[in-house]
Amino acid sequence: MNSELQFPTGDGRALAINEKLDGQGLKELLEASLTWLRTNQQLVNALNVFPVPDGDTGTNMLLTMQAAYNEISKSGEINVGKMAHSVAQGALMGARGNSGVILSQIWRGFARGLDSLETMDAPAFVRALAEARNTAYKGVVRPVEGTILTVTKDIATAAETKLNETTDLMALLETVVQEADESVKRTPDLLPILKQAGVVDSGGKGLHIIWEGMLRYLKGQSLETAGAVVQPLASMQLEETMESVEPGQDYEVVVDFRPSAPLDLEKFYSGLSEIGTSIQVGEGDGMYRMHIHVPTEKRYEPIDYTMKLGTITKVAMENLLAQMETLQTKPESKVNLAPVEPGQIAVIAVSPGAGISRIFASLGVCGIVEGGQTMNPSTEEILKSFENLPTDKIVILPNNKNIVLAAQSAASVTVKKVAVIPCKSVPQGLSAILRLDPNGDFEHVVKDMTSAIADVETGEVTQATRNVEINGVDVHEGQVIALLNGTLVLSTDNLDDACLGLLEKAGTKERERITLFYGQTISKTDVNRIVDKIREKYPSHEIELHDGGQPHYQFILSIE
Repeated sequence: MNSELQFPTGDGRALAINEKLDGQGLKELLEASLTWLRTNQQLVNALNVFPVPDGDTGTNMLLTMQAAYNEISKSGEINVGKMAHSVAQGALMGARGNSGVILSQIWRGFARGLDSLETMDAPAFVRALAEARNTAYKGVVRPVEGTILTVTKDIATAAETKLNETTDLMALLETVVQEADESVKRTPDLLPILKQAGVVDSGGKGLHIIWEGMLRYLKGQSLETAGAVVQPLASMQLEETMESVEPGQDYEVVVDFRPSAPLDLEKFYSGLSEIGTSIQVGEGDGMYRMHIHVPTEKRYEPIDYTMKLGTITKVAMENLLAQMETLQTKPESKVNLAPVEPGQIAVIAVSPGAGISRIFASLGVCGIVEGGQTMNPSTEEILKSFENLPTDKIVILPNNKNIVLAAQSAASVTVKKVAVIPCKSVPQGLSAILRLDPNGDFEHVVKDMTSAIADVETGEVTQATRNVEINGVDVHEGQVIALLNGTLVLSTDNLDDACLGLLEKAGTKERERITLFYGQTISKTDVNRIVDKIREKYPSHEIELHDGGQPHYQFILSIE
């Protein structure tokens, strides 16, 4: 095994590092990881346990890694320990979703293992991996095996064993990548829900890809072309590609087509990769949808290329720069936030829709952070929402299970007294805010708000993005599915049956109030028809209806 790590440089030279890595070497490897993760973002997103349109682990990990790299992109630091600490700081502030927060903890531990070392040799690399494992596990209250945590543990153990055989950094990195791959494959045996869904752990896969990107870079392999991945049409989240538009990505092109012969996906991807980036391919009922970002001069090439393979049924082309300008200048919906005085308790709520934001504001919320399914806010975004408020008593309502850790991270990096109420849904958050006394004793109010989240059942209705059988529920792509407190409970062919069936599963007859928040994708006609049926079935219940404005979910229901 070669004892030197070869770093290709822009002018064709190779930077040789004799079994040691300095700060600039780590920077190059991190950039390689970021690139390879971006290439495989949709592959990771597709590894979603439930067939709901919120597979965003790949996106969260990518944005976390992007924030980590942004922190060091212009740094000339040679000290590998100091560089690692900068990476950890960037990852912490940019962490999104549970996977992103755990990834930031991994980098934090990795930096601790290197501390202020000038360079990283093999023993230091192994110590850093061990500290990454320890820090990640300590950062989660109830660690679950079969997740990114397990993969972190397994690669640390494998590296420790390999160190007894060699002090070659390249050999150790190869061991880490190989063990990460094997560990990911074992995750379904450790976490039954993964086996039911027929997928491996998405966070663990993302971590494998991060380490693999470093190795591919050192071996001179491509970081821009991933294996062909086809996802169900219903699960394609094209709006998320706007999160990371790069220079040279001038136009977004989407083509729907029916191939005239069986589609060779590997060849199709290979051809597209020569034209542009951010490639996605979806399939449903024999029709394919191709998505790609291209420079201006190539904006018609994806259409010409696809036309050779079959019949094009629809083409959409958007100027990405114009879209970005529109997003940045889009006027915000008017939300009259509650004022807060020094010494009072201020509440920050994460909200997935404009209508829900207005409701939270009317109940006393002082700050709103946009977020929810497929749009998890970062630690920094949550921190900024309360850092300048004129009080040091802050309560955060995450209102989503995938935002709780980011909220806790924000609480850990401020001098203010911050409590995170562990509400995992909008109904739980609304139940909690009703217990707010801005002038009350902080600990008492937090305890009261926390206890309130047990008073409500949460229902969610959306469209299935793939075929799967979970918890005895047989789901087919395109069906309407219902979740009760985050658990898949039924699948049906129409929205009416899904809503009524969900209420029955929730034991609504024993309850008193039903509140429905309808989303962006459902018509008012359908809303009124369904509400009329609910009133007919539950004539003695108090029923409220609100325009929630949330994406992806036709209804969020609160049953009290």
